[in-house]
Amino acid sequence: MKIRYLQHKEIDKIKWDKCIAKAFNGIIYAYSWYLDIVSENWDALVVDDYNTVFPLTQKKKYNVNYLFPPFFTQQLGVFSYNVLPEEKIERFINAIPPKFRFIEINLNKYNTLRDSNYTLIPNKTHEIDLISSYQQLYESFSTNTKRNIKKALKQNLKIEKNTSPIDIIKLFKENRGKDLNTLAESDYNILIKLINELVKKNKAEIWSAYNNKNELCAGVFFANSNNKSIFLFSGRNEEAKENGAMPFLINQYINNNAQKNLTLDFAGSNDSNLARFYKSFGSKECIYYQLKINNLPWFYKLIKK
Repeated sequence: MKIRYLQHKEIDKIKWDKCIAKAFNGIIYAYSWYLDIVSENWDALVVDDYNTVFPLTQKKKYNVNYLFPPFFTQQLGVFSYNVLPEEKIERFINAIPPKFRFIEINLNKYNTLRDSNYTLIPNKTHEIDLISSYQQLYESFSTNTKRNIKKALKQNLKIEKNTSPIDIIKLFKENRGKDLNTLAESDYNILIKLINELVKKNKAEIWSAYNNKNELCAGVFFANSNNKSIFLFSGRNEEAKENGAMPFLINQYINNNAQKNLTLDFAGSNDSNLARFYKSFGSKECIYYQLKINNLPWFYKLIKK
């Protein structure tokens, strides 16, 4: 197996996207057009005629080349037509060019390295297979979630699918976003660009819940590909905490997609409160790993600790 390193301009994006579409572990985050938005100058490792690929989401700072996990991109790593043995994953990691002195990237849940010499940090996501009937899926909901759904029904909430992405992002920024300092305005601009591209490619659904005064309470962006629907981003206000808007919205989405060959991926979370919320819909916890390699000079390592 010969692994080739390709700079961004050398990547054949038609062949790349064909690989992601056919890969047993293909996912929306890994398509070339998605990567172009979240990591403009990404490079790659490829094998043969693009039957196995590994995106390298890279940046340069203080004259140091490094790999990083882009926002809105939970899992990347190695993608392939065929199931990936651990030794193949390790060969890809060893093939990362030495010019990348600091590496902090998320692999996908199918990239396992149990006996690795690398630093691997486990992260959680939560998934539901929607192949069952809605009644079967509903039975696995927690008592509290069922109660919140009934509360929302009494509030006469309604679902809309044409809300502007900007309105949902604004809802997030004015509520939960106020307590976070991780997202800059440039990151929100990337998200808007990403959602617009997903909609353009018919890869997104925007679901929102409105109260009886026709006021937006909650909204979700679902990104869809490879038989998976990803809970990419959401926003809600204080009223939504009281009227059950978010459980109501997710319940409706599950109802609408029940008995389909589709997995709903909540895309998180390590946060115990969010994890509890996702599990309340009967989701199962899945583990994926963040890979860290620090080959920086000692004075840079002090900064990165």
